[in-house]
Amino acid sequence: MTTPTHLPIAPKPSSLFARIAGKVTIWSGSTAAFCLALGIVLVWSLTGPVFHYSQTWQLIINTGTTIVTFLMVFLIQRAQNKDSLVLHLKLNELLAAQQGASNRLINAQDFTEEEIDMLHNYFCLLAAKAKQDHNLGRTHSVEEAEENHQRKRRINRQPSTFGHWKQ
Repeated sequence: MTTPTHLPIAPKPSSLFARIAGKVTIWSGSTAAFCLALGIVLVWSLTGPVFHYSQTWQLIINTGTTIVTFLMVFLIQRAQNKDSLVLHLKLNELLAAQQGASNRLINAQDFTEEEIDMLHNYFCLLAAKAKQDHNLGRTHSVEEAEENHQRKRRINRQPSTFGHWKQ
């Protein structure tokens, strides 16, 4: 019995909040939303002389913008979390599908800071080895880079045509 390489994932029905939040997020980035906000600010500023620029007049815009900003922070963060997760899933698919790519990085977003620092150092070492090889696309892992580097060092230690050792 064979197992399928790609299991179909049926999208689960979104909650009412998810649908509303998605629509509000999309609408809030639209030209219409910007024009509405600009219109509110213009109407508020034009009514300043009518209300003698009172503290109540100022409080209205301050309270309104504070409430909208407070709510939008959560909607923006929700949308960013979803986008980030989707991006990670796409990258995970590419890593999983690419022959020769290291599977260590699948779900790297879930690593601890220490693990991320360790991987950063790993790739710095890989980059340094690749730079020494003068071919950035040649190796896939630190182990392969180290093997290539050692092989080149052995080859380069052979005598040159002038009888001197290459360094």
